[in-house]
Amino acid sequence: MDRVDRLELEAFVAVAEELHFGRAAARMHRGQPAVSDAVRRLEATLGGRLFHRTSRRVSLTEVGEALLPDAHAALAQLRRFQQRGRSLAAGDRARTTLVVGHAEYTGHQLLLRCLPQLRDRFPDVTIVPEAMATTAQVTALRAQAIGLGIGWATGDVTGVRARVLSTERFVALVPAAHPLAGRAELSASELSTTGLLTWPHQINSGLCDRLLSAFRIGGADLRIIRTADSVHAIAAHVAAGTGIGITVESALDHQPPGLRIIPLTGPSTTADQVVLTPAEPSEAATALRDLLLDASAESSSTDH
Repeated sequence: MDRVDRLELEAFVAVAEELHFGRAAARMHRGQPAVSDAVRRLEATLGGRLFHRTSRRVSLTEVGEALLPDAHAALAQLRRFQQRGRSLAAGDRARTTLVVGHAEYTGHQLLLRCLPQLRDRFPDVTIVPEAMATTAQVTALRAQAIGLGIGWATGDVTGVRARVLSTERFVALVPAAHPLAGRAELSASELSTTGLLTWPHQINSGLCDRLLSAFRIGGADLRIIRTADSVHAIAAHVAAGTGIGITVESALDHQPPGLRIIPLTGPSTTADQVVLTPAEPSEAATALRDLLLDASAESSSTDH
């Protein structure tokens, strides 16, 4: 009987997030042929293509886009199984595990502030932070593969509880010498037809949809010429003159040298950062959710 192994799932996720077989291989510390073979085996097992491949670009098929959250959830479940197994094998039967999913571009400083408090309160709980797209978090929460997630508001959260941590503004990263660098705010129409750099849709589909809505409402053309899976990579491309970057305010932990940060103005130019829990969260997950909400409220009052 055909089966899916861990390497195939890891290769699928890496290529889906990098959209480049070479970068995926480097990230996995494996040769590119091994990654390509793993993806081909997975496609053969599933009976369908996961990627469109040309000599110039790689993109997800509809099947690949639909299966990516499930792949994330399956890998998270496997890591949880391994962590739990190691604890039991070591005789630590009272110890439980809380896997915390967090999407790229969310405010990691908030999580870093709360995790030590949670560890002090629940010393018998093993806390495992896991980078994971919001849609994958929702799938993993329904499957009980993770205990809590931090991501961006998305339409389909059936069976999952969502609480708003903060409302974040979209901002543009503009080279200091750019003609728009002196603006206090920018509208979508002012960025129409401009080459933009932002996050991949498969990493944060909710953010992409929200940004697209802002441009549609403004009657503007959203022209994304490059994506990057970290705000630091976006900033580097902006500094190199590739285009103007778009991100969310909370993702920036410092002022990038040589760049201006300019808020976007107009409808749909904000996005809600949310904390996600299953319908019946564990005691530790409930405590972390409350810590995050309190810390976010405290940060908001300090900023104002």
